[in-house]
Amino acid sequence: MPRPTALTVRPGVRGAAFPDRRRRRESATAWAFVSPSVLVIVGLSVVPVLWSLLLSFQSSDLLTPSSWVGLDNYRQLSDDPQFAQAVRNTLLYTALYVPLSIVLGLALALALNRRLRFTGLYRTLFFVPFVMSATSQGVLFSFILDPEFGAANSLLHRIGIGSQGFFSDPDQALFALVAVSVWSGTGFCVVIYLAALQGVPKELTEAARLDGAAHRHVLRHVTLPSLAPVSVFLVLWQTVNALQVFDLVYVTTKGGPLGATSVIVYFIWEQAFRNFTAGYGAAAAYVLAAALLLGGAGLRLARRGGGVRPVKGAGA
Repeated sequence: MPRPTALTVRPGVRGAAFPDRRRRRESATAWAFVSPSVLVIVGLSVVPVLWSLLLSFQSSDLLTPSSWVGLDNYRQLSDDPQFAQAVRNTLLYTALYVPLSIVLGLALALALNRRLRFTGLYRTLFFVPFVMSATSQGVLFSFILDPEFGAANSLLHRIGIGSQGFFSDPDQALFALVAVSVWSGTGFCVVIYLAALQGVPKELTEAARLDGAAHRHVLRHVTLPSLAPVSVFLVLWQTVNALQVFDLVYVTTKGGPLGATSVIVYFIWEQAFRNFTAGYGAAAAYVLAAALLLGGAGLRLARRGGGVRPVKGAGA
């Protein structure tokens, strides 16, 4: 007579059916707890993304029934001088803000990584602007950079420099926005680089110094290669933030003067909620999304392809 196995169900004996039922009950209980979060994520992210994608192929003002126009919105974008200006402004803003914030953040992190008095206070002061909302920054610098009553022009008068237009000057407005953004965004780079500097192998720096390497050589051949993965992350993070800048523009210049600070996200908002051409704005939003995806994928491919390699011995 064959011996009963673990899967054999005998009368009066609890067999393998009960573990299956128990797993189903546990799975149902888990989904009961997770389902509210899943519904929120689907309702507030997935559904709007799909709806806006369909909207980009339609002519809609969000009030009357929409009509299908296919790729006409995208074709119109290619011929729109305002959109071209917004793209140029966004690219210039990104090209200035990203390297300035990263280089300045690295320099400050290297300075604060030494044994200094009140180092904790300095780190806090550099990070405080980052946690301020963009709205608060815009209101603050709207007063400071006011061309008539601002503190900036008052200080310039004292050192013999004439009044500047800042946000009201088409030639200066975008650069003023970059300066405000660098002031607020550098603190994040400082904190990230300070954390990364703690992971630089001390045995490599000590070996380099014993070999007679100067401080700049240690920085160039040991410290910076070890920080390369963090630098790639910061480039991607700061680029995404720069391409999506909106709050600061809305509070300070509203795209002016003469469109000098009109960026892509502000252009999208203006088309959708001021001109009531929601389909056209959605098409511009998906152009921006495609640019973000391509930029992120390019950085990842560059890193995987050997564009960023840790220094030998860093993992020892």
